[in-house]
Formats: sequence, structure tokens, C-alpha cells
Amino acid sequence: MNATKWMKSRWFPVLAAAAVIVADRIAAALAGVETFLPAGGSEGFALVWAVGHCDGMDGPVVTLARKALEARNVNLVLPWVRREDEAEIRAAFEHALAVRQLGPKARELADTHFFETLVRVHRASEGASFTGLKPAGRDLGPAIPAADRALQDGAVEKVVTLLSDAVRKGVHEHFHVAADRKTFDANDVRAGRAYVEAYVPYIHYVERLWQAATGAVHGHHAH
Repeated sequence: MNATKWMKSRWFPVLAAAAVIVADRIAAALAGVETFLPAGGSEGFALVWAVGHCDGMDGPVVTLARKALEARNVNLVLPWVRREDEAEIRAAFEHALAVRQLGPKARELADTHFFETLVRVHRASEGASFTGLKPAGRDLGPAIPAADRALQDGAVEKVVTLLSDAVRKGVHEHFHVAADRKTFDANDVRAGRAYVEAYVPYIHYVERLWQAATGAVHGHHAH
């Protein structure tokens, strides 16, 4: 098959898009960014991510990225990156729009590449490493969904109650373990160490709660 026929074949757009994405990941790896292509079928390009809320396929960043691609409006996602990273995201966005026109498979690869580029840059602004996109529907625990729902509903009392109940339970548990070991014979070193092993976590637990409760509110991006 000559070059012209090959470029017109149905596989060329997919392989071309794949080559661009693989090259990008190699460059990211050389730059010290942790990326990987999972093994598997065609769905394998939907990457799996490790930590947090903004890195999921159903999280706020990817959700807005989908809308941005459909609306062809990069401004929808720019608030999630720093000003100095804006040029990289604009370039990735324009590249994704171009590759999407090559067919369904190319569209899927282009979208995934843009999602992971956007989230990688966003996480870098927070000082977090890139470890892959997390699948939709994962268990985030009760706190994050409650916090998101509060913003949607305009009422935060359920979040306050959730946190208050958890804090009360945690403080009581740490306190009682330490209190139960507080009284011991001064010559019983083993018992003394058992008390210290309960006292230190109790104090640190209370300290962390206080610091979290009284600390200043920081912006989303690391400074």
C-alpha cells in the first residue's frame, strides 16, 4: 500500500492520534511526570487515576472538559489551571479539536489526551503528581459528595453535622484509649509505654483537627 492509500485508510487517523499521544507521554515521562498506558482493549486509553476528587472521569475537571470540547470553548476549563499554564492548555485544546474530526476512534483518543493533559497540569499546580484518570463512579466517601451537594443546594448544615459527628466520635475514641491507660505504676515501664502509645495519637489527633479548623482558607492552586 503506497503512502497516499495508507493515509486515506480508516486506520490512519487512529494510529496518528495514538502516535501523538504516546509521544506526549514519553515527553512527559522524560520531564519527570508519571504517566502510563494501561494494557487492554480500545477502552485501555481511558486512564486510571490515583488520588483526589478532581481527577475522576466524572469529576468537575473532566466534566467541564467534555463541555468545553462540545462547545469548542476552552474558557470553560481555564479557571482550573494557573495563568502561566494557560498556553499549554489552549494548545492541547486546539489539537484535540483538530484530531476529533478524524473519526470516532481518533475522537476518543483526542478527548482522553486532553482530559489527562488538563488534569495533569491542574494537579501540578497543587504540587501533586500525575498518576492517571480515575474511573467514574468510585467511592469518594461521604464528605466530598456532601460538600458538592451543599454548594448545589446553597445550604451547608448537613456538611457541618457530618463533620461534627465524625470529629466527636474520633475525639471520644482517642480520648478513652488514652484515659484508660493513664493510671499505671511508675515502675511498670510496659504500662507506661502503652499509655504513651495512646497519648501521642490522641494529642496529635486533636492538634490536627484544631489546625484544620483554624487555618487560613487557601486558594486551590499551590503557591
